[in-house]
Amino acid sequence: MRKLVVCVLFLVLGVSNAWAASLVAKVDISKQTMTVIRNGVVAYSWKVSTGAKGYRTPTGSYSPQRLHRMWYSSKYANSPMPHSIFFRGGYAVHGTDQIRKLGRPASHGCVRLHPSHAARLFALVKAHGPKNTRIVVQN
Repeated sequence: MRKLVVCVLFLVLGVSNAWAASLVAKVDISKQTMTVIRNGVVAYSWKVSTGAKGYRTPTGSYSPQRLHRMWYSSKYANSPMPHSIFFRGGYAVHGTDQIRKLGRPASHGCVRLHPSHAARLFALVKAHGPKNTRIVVQN
């Protein structure tokens, strides 16, 4: 019964590879939100900022490629990117100091989170492992 409930939850939320990941961070670009699903249960829902006009956040389902407690963007004037979870090339989920912009598009394509939320997600990815984590970005 639990597997059926988990499967239905993943189908409703539009998450693929449901059985492969114990941690899913689902980004909804149209709503500018992230839903974190841990072991089939919604654990958190947070505001995000994705790509502003002229920039895009890539859609798809990804495994984290690399994690950095602190990263500085070489492309954007050494901008700090705390608790970075890179999921496709130079695109990452990371904390931001531009908290007032959360909930609307404002980035150069990365997924920005409140610093405390980025730290929490980073810790969850470390605990579950990148192989057991999916980052799903949808329009």
